[in-house]
Amino acid sequence: MRQKSLAITGLAASAVFVGALVALMVSLYLSEPRTGPFDRQFSLVDDRGNAVDQSIFRGHPALVYFGYTHCPEACPTTLYEVADWLGTLGDQGRALKAYFFSIDPERDTQEVMHDYVTAFSSRIMGITGTPEEMRKVSDGWFIHAAKLPSEDGNYHMSHTVSLLLIGADGRLKGLIPYGTDRDEALAKIRDVLLGGGGA
Repeated sequence: MRQKSLAITGLAASAVFVGALVALMVSLYLSEPRTGPFDRQFSLVDDRGNAVDQSIFRGHPALVYFGYTHCPEACPTTLYEVADWLGTLGDQGRALKAYFFSIDPERDTQEVMHDYVTAFSSRIMGITGTPEEMRKVSDGWFIHAAKLPSEDGNYHMSHTVSLLLIGADGRLKGLIPYGTDRDEALAKIRDVLLGGGGA
């Protein structure tokens, strides 16, 4: 009887482990940005009031980040790094664009986005719009973004914190994970988006 009980316990534990492993693999897959060309149509606005659509992802290499202006750490840190990378690349990175897509358009109006991104660099373009149109873009790149309640009765956003490297052909060429070393990030941008030119 004891052996049968142990066997049942072992099978149950195995089932739980396998279930957790499958759930983890699914969540990782869903949080990974797409590798194919972007195929959604959307209508948004940049922080200067200009209309933006899906053509923004073609014709030039781009650094693309999804975040929000109330973000306590990852977003301001990443935009600070993007501004530094753009400055360091100089003429070599002249063709490079940088986009900050809001995942919190309810609070991130055009004016709020403008004040936020220009505090880091005039070369970073903030993009916002209706929640429905913003969702088309984040879903189109398989970006995770979810609203979570805060203890103060407000909310914060859980989101993908990797920065996307998009080629001039509109395809994802790579990611720069949050916290990547500065020299490693610059080398990856040069290699993946700028044809591998030296420093």
